[in-house]
Amino acid sequence: MRTKKSSDLISPSGLVKLMTHAMMGAALGLAFSLVLVLTNPAVANLLSHGGSQAAVAFALTLATTFAIGATLTGVVFILAEDKES
Repeated sequence: MRTKKSSDLISPSGLVKLMTHAMMGAALGLAFSLVLVLTNPAVANLLSHGGSQAAVAFALTLATTFAIGATLTGVVFILAEDKES
């Protein structure tokens, strides 16, 4: 019978992996918001009328959404790696 091994998710290396997934998601979210503002004039017009607070809220919302999604995807990847080994 195999001994039960603790999940790699709980270890310090697992937390570093999750943090890197979250940072990659945040960077992708910021890049997506920049591309969206540069390519879609309607979004740029809305943000110019909303002021600096609207632009910050727009960028933070996209960055946070992408970071959460990338972190959850990272959890799935780490757990799948655990099952393989």
